[in-house]
Amino acid sequence: MDELDKKLLNLLQQNGRLSIKKLSEVLFITAPAVSQRIKHLEETGQLLYYQAAIDYEKAGLPIKAFIHLSIEPKQKSSFYPFIQAIPNVLECDCVTGPYSMLIKVVFPSTKSLDSFINDLQKFGRTNTQIVFSTPVSLRGYQF
Repeated sequence: MDELDKKLLNLLQQNGRLSIKKLSEVLFITAPAVSQRIKHLEETGQLLYYQAAIDYEKAGLPIKAFIHLSIEPKQKSSFYPFIQAIPNVLECDCVTGPYSMLIKVVFPSTKSLDSFINDLQKFGRTNTQIVFSTPVSLRGYQF
């Protein structure tokens, strides 16, 4: 990945809907060159997908929380399909420390969050933090 690829990725993270023409103008290269670079980044797995940023509060999901879950390794085979099927789960990471999973979720109410946590506890012990504010929102890594 060279400096031009890094600039291209930064632009796409800021606005994934930028046209090839606009990208070529900003990067000072031809549109076919931009297309080829994007294709290469996609094919090599450096650029995975394009996604819209949603204001979850305005979309009726004002409760954001991080849930720590402690599960045994043997439970992962049943846990992974369970957690992947929950649309409220924005991200689930296997982490180090006293808890083995860190789960980022959004819900319409604390009642629905509580219900989810109750379901989750069949896999193990949980610890939940509800988010009050987000001083740095999802922004991607700037190269």
